[in-house]
Amino acid sequence: MLDKILFVDDDPITQMLCKMVIKKNSFSNEIDIAKNGEEALEYFKTFKQNSETELKITPQLILLDLNMPVMGGWEFLDSFSTLEYSEYNHIKVIILSSTIDPADIEKSKKYSMVIDFLSKPISKEMLEYIKINIFP
Repeated sequence: MLDKILFVDDDPITQMLCKMVIKKNSFSNEIDIAKNGEEALEYFKTFKQNSETELKITPQLILLDLNMPVMGGWEFLDSFSTLEYSEYNHIKVIILSSTIDPADIEKSKKYSMVIDFLSKPISKEMLEYIKINIFP
């Protein structure tokens, strides 16, 4: 079981479904939510500012949607890949998108932290796949 996941998605129904499936399958102790890439970047900035808080435990996995208002997944990855966030390069990212465009899958390979590209919605089978192949 993972300690913490950050789920980045703007849709409240998808957020609720994700939390429900993750909790039901005992996949993670904690699930933090960001509604877009900008919120996710701010989330990581708080680690640097508040080292004494509960945020001290960084997520082991980021589940990232691509299409969101304010800042989408690609823009998040561009910023998250910079030196400013280099101390978080160990965090694995799985793109969880409703589109399976081959161009998007190919583009995701240029980001070293992206370890997979999966199709929404999240499911028990998907979590089993992640447990076996990514966090054995």
